[in-house]
Amino acid sequence: MRKEFRIKKNKEFQSVFKKGESFANRQFVIYKLEKVEQGHFRIGLSVSKKIGNAVKRNQIKRYVRQAFLEFEDQLENKYDYVIIVRKPVADMSFEEVKKSLTHVLKIAKVLSKKN
Repeated sequence: MRKEFRIKKNKEFQSVFKKGESFANRQFVIYKLEKVEQGHFRIGLSVSKKIGNAVKRNQIKRYVRQAFLEFEDQLENKYDYVIIVRKPVADMSFEEVKKSLTHVLKIAKVLSKKN
């Protein structure tokens, strides 16, 4: 995933938490904040140390990034997203992660009905 598609700075994370809306299911909490001037979406990931070792956490981040890349043409482009991963994700495969993300993004009404 290219750098312009990522949220890295703490200040940007905090602004999404404070001004954005949150949506959740058992596996993920997603915050979204509308950024009209942006030409594409950006994502920030938060995976707690409680979830597993570094290898497991990095695997989860790769799964989430890949799922977002696959949703790229269906996602609303004018938003920043912050994804907080919950514990059940540690035992999930990529397909399960993708299905769960699809569910919570539909709750947030940012995923179009193309799939």
